[in-house]
Amino acid sequence: MNDALNLVGRVLIALLFVGGALQKVTEPAPVEGMIAGLGLPGGLVWPVALFDLIAGVLLVTGPRVRQVALVMATYCILTSWFHWQLRADPWQVTIFVKNWAIAGGLLVLAASGPGRFAR
Repeated sequence: MNDALNLVGRVLIALLFVGGALQKVTEPAPVEGMIAGLGLPGGLVWPVALFDLIAGVLLVTGPRVRQVALVMATYCILTSWFHWQLRADPWQVTIFVKNWAIAGGLLVLAASGPGRFAR
């Protein structure tokens, strides 16, 4: 049962990243604007979308789920600062907190490993 729950958890987290990749590819302008608003090149949306897609797939399929989870947790924590916009858009603070919660789940996965349903 634990291995099945582990797999379901990995799939649910991966869906968030794969969905984010698809959103960035189909409608890049909002993310480009957010990135550019921080003084970074808006074109970073494309490598970020690719990272989201690859990381999401690797989280489910393996190999090296522990390492992927650690990288993804770090990514969530580092990119959360894009969403700390308390005065401009309070909803972004919720996304900030969500990113930290996802990072927490990924750290638990990194500690526990993928179970038997991964390569």
